[in-house]
Amino acid sequence: RICVITLAEAHPLLQSGKTIKNINYQISANCSRLQNKVSGKSKRGAQFLTELAPLCRISSSDGEEYTIYSCIRGRLIEVNENILSNPTLLQEKPSTEGYIAVVLPKFEESKSITQGLLTQKEYEEVLLKRRNSTP
Repeated sequence: RICVITLAEAHPLLQSGKTIKNINYQISANCSRLQNKVSGKSKRGAQFLTELAPLCRISSSDGEEYTIYSCIRGRLIEVNENILSNPTLLQEKPSTEGYIAVVLPKFEESKSITQGLLTQKEYEEVLLKRRNSTP
């Protein structure tokens, strides 16, 4: 029932061999995902995220900046502080140690969220269509 947020296989940071310069969990002057303090079984103190809530910003050495969004409504349980000191984890192990965050959706919403996700095959079909439509 938890959701681990990672970079998609097709994300430009994983595709083009870019070098990650910096990862910043400071979303605005008043909001840092690093200040998320969760306690207890009911996950008190967790920041609540909407689908469009930014989780972090990733800067690459070529000057590009990518904002990574939650994409899921729920409570922010954990951010991966290991990628701050070792940003290459994002590229080398994006679906394991290079995860970005862990989000816990509301129990009553978790079923509708998982039903809306793509299977690996559906995701590959979307990528194929996207590649074929770009000149």
